Amino acid sequence: MRRRCRESLEEWKNSSKAQVLTSIYNRLREDTNLALKQRKKERVSALRLILAEMKRVEVDEREEISDVRALQILDKMTKQRKDSYAQFFAAGRNDLADQEKFEIDVISEYMPNPLTDSEIEKIVAGSIEKLLEPSMKEMGKVMADIQSLVQGRADMKDIAILVKKKLS
Repeated sequence: MRRRCRESLEEWKNSSKAQVLTSIYNRLREDTNLALKQRKKERVSALRLILAEMKRVEVDEREEISDVRALQILDKMTKQRKDSYAQFFAAGRNDLADQEKFEIDVISEYMPNPLTDSEIEKIVAGSIEKLLEPSMKEMGKVMADIQSLVQGRADMKDIAILVKKKLS
C-alpha cells in the first residue's frame, strides 16, 4: 500500500513540471522583485497590476501566455490607461491622471519600440500589394495581415485610417 502511494506521489511530482514562462513574463517578475528590494512602492504596485492581469488571462484561457499574447495584454492595458488618463485630466483629477501616466510609462517599458510612419506605410503598402484586386471589401484581410506584423508597435486605429486612404 505504501509503495503505491509513493509511486503515485513520484509520478505526480514528475508530471507536474515547472511552468515554462515567457521572456516578458520573466522580466516582469524579476523587475517586481528588484523594485521590492529597492522599496519603490509605486513601481511595485504597477508591476503587480500587470502581473495580475496576465495571471487572470492565463487562468481564464487555461493556457500559458506567449510573448505575442503578453504584448496583446500590454497593448490593451495601455489603451485603457490612456482612456482613463484623458478622463481624469478632463475632470481635473491630476493626482489620478499622474498615476495613470506612471502606469503607462511602466507598461511601455515592456513594449517593443514603436514603428515610424515610414515603416508603417511600407507594411501597409506591402500588405495591399498582396491582394489581386485591392478594394474596400478587402480591408479586413489587409488589417488581419498587418496586425500580426505590428502588434504592440503601432496603434491599429491610425493604421485603419491609412488603409482606408490607400484602398479608396
